Amino acid sequence: MLVHEAVGRALVEAGVRRVFGVVGSGNFHVTNAMIAAGAEFVAARHEGGATTMADGYARTSGEVAAVSVHQGCGLTNAMTGLTEAAKSRTPLVLVAAEVTQPRSNFYVDQDALARAVGAVPLRVHDPGDALTVAYAAVNTALHERRAVLLNLPLDVQGMDLPGQPERPALPKAEPLLPSTADVETLAKLLSQAKRPVFVAGRGARSRTARVALVTLADQCGALLATSAVAKGLFRDHPWSLDVSGGFSSPSAAALIRGADLIVGWGCALNMWTMRHGRLIAPDAVVVQVDDDQDALGAHRKITHGVVGDVALSVQRVSERLSGARQGYRTGEVRQRLDAGVRWRDVAFTDTGDADRIDPRTLSIALDDLLPAERVVSVDSGNFMGYPSMYLSVPDEQGFCFTQAFQSIGLGLATAIGAALARPDRLPVAALGDGGALMGVAELETVVRLGLGMVVVVYDDEAYGAEVHHFADAGEPLDTVRFPPTDIAAIARGFGFDSCMVRSVDDLEPLRVWLDGERSHPFLVDAKVVKDEPSWWLEEAFRGH
Repeated sequence: MLVHEAVGRALVEAGVRRVFGVVGSGNFHVTNAMIAAGAEFVAARHEGGATTMADGYARTSGEVAAVSVHQGCGLTNAMTGLTEAAKSRTPLVLVAAEVTQPRSNFYVDQDALARAVGAVPLRVHDPGDALTVAYAAVNTALHERRAVLLNLPLDVQGMDLPGQPERPALPKAEPLLPSTADVETLAKLLSQAKRPVFVAGRGARSRTARVALVTLADQCGALLATSAVAKGLFRDHPWSLDVSGGFSSPSAAALIRGADLIVGWGCALNMWTMRHGRLIAPDAVVVQVDDDQDALGAHRKITHGVVGDVALSVQRVSERLSGARQGYRTGEVRQRLDAGVRWRDVAFTDTGDADRIDPRTLSIALDDLLPAERVVSVDSGNFMGYPSMYLSVPDEQGFCFTQAFQSIGLGLATAIGAALARPDRLPVAALGDGGALMGVAELETVVRLGLGMVVVVYDDEAYGAEVHHFADAGEPLDTVRFPPTDIAAIARGFGFDSCMVRSVDDLEPLRVWLDGERSHPFLVDAKVVKDEPSWWLEEAFRGH
C-alpha cells in the first residue's frame, strides 16, 4: 500500500465522513483514497470556500471535517478559511500536498503558515509514521478542538508502506472533571446570588450541556443567554434573553447589566459578548467555566474560574444545590420579558422608500415567510446584525456564525457546509453585497449540489461598515462605494431563481418558490437603505 492510499484510508477510519476541497495533481491520489474508503467528497470552486464549507459542516454536525488541497498555492488560497477555523477551535483537518525543495515554485513553509494562524502543523515524514500521523491529526482535531494542517510531502506520498498497516493505538480523551473545591465555590456563589445570569458559549453547544444548564438555571433562578455563536441554545425557554453582547436587544442588555452574578459556560466573555465590559455591573461577581485553563480570564478579570467540561461542571454544581430559588425570575422581570426581549418587538421608524427597503422590515418579513426549520448562516459586514437578530432559529444547530476572524466573503461557503450537515432544514445564507461578490464562485457549487437554499443579499452597494465608520472624517469614500450591480441576474446565470427586492411586496416570488418544489436555489437581491449605520458598529470599532 502506498502512503497516499494509507493516509486517505486512515483519515476515514479515524472519523472523517466528508471531505471538501479543490483537487490538483498533488492531492489527487489522497482525495481518491478518502473517497474509496467511504468519505463523501464535495468539490468547491476555491480552496478558501472549501475550508469554510468544512468549518460550517463541522460546527453544525459536531463531527470532524476534512479539506484536501494542492501544495503551495492550494494551501495559501485556503488560509483565510483555516484562520477562521483555528480561531474558532473548529475540529478540522486540512490535508495539503507539500513540496520540500526550496527552489520549487510551489515551495512555502507550510508549517509556519499553520502556526502563524493558530493551527496545528503535522507532517508525514516517511512511510513508517504515515498511519500514526494521520490518526493523530483526527484525534487532535476532535479531542483538542483544533484546526490541524496535515502536510503530505509529494516524495513520500508515492512510497510503499513497510509491512502490513496496523491502526495505531491513540489515547482516548475523557471529559475533564472539575475539582471539588471549584464546584463547591461556584455552588456557594449561586446559592447567594439574587440576580444570576448564565451566558453559554461554543463550549456549551450540546444537548447534554443544554439540559444540564436549564436544570441548574431553574434551581437557582438564573436568566439564560448565549454568545452569538451559540444562538438558539435556549430558544424555547421562557427565561431566555437570546444573545448577550452587541446583538442584545435593549431589554436583554439591561437585564444582563443588572445581574449580580454572571457565569460564562464555555464562553470567552470577550469584548463582543460583554460589550467591552459594559454589560457587567461594577459589583457583579464573574465566573468562567471552561475545560481550557488558558481561557480563564483571557479577556477580562474574573472572580472565580472553574477548569472542567461544561456539562460535567453543571451537573456537579447542580448536585450540591437543594430546592429551587426565585433568583432573577421575578414578576417584574417576567413583565419586561413579555413586553419584548426580541429585536422584532422593538419599535422602529421604517426608513425605506420606493427604491430601498429597510433591512429591519426585510428581515422581519423573511422571518415570517421562511419555514421555522431552518439553518441560518451569516457573513460579516455592516448588515450582519439584521439576519442574526431578526431571523429566529429552532435550536443551536440552526445558526452558523463564522465570525472569529471577521472576514467578509465566508457566508455562502458557511451555508453550504451547514446545509450538508442538516439536509432536513432549509439553508439560509445572509450576505452583504461585498461578501456575496467576493464568494460568488460558490454559487455554482450550490447549484451543482442541488441545494434548495435561500441566499439573501443585503445590498447597499458599499462596504457599509467602512462607509459609516469614516463618514464623519471628511475623507472621500469612493474606495468603499460601488456602482449598482444586478446580483439577481448574476445568480440566474449560475442557475438560481431570483428576485430583486425594494419592498415587502417584491418577496412574492420567494413565497411562490417556498410553496413549490424548490428545484433550484433562490437568491433575494435586496436593495437596502444606505444611510443608517447598524447599532453594533460602535461595538465593532470600539477600542480598535
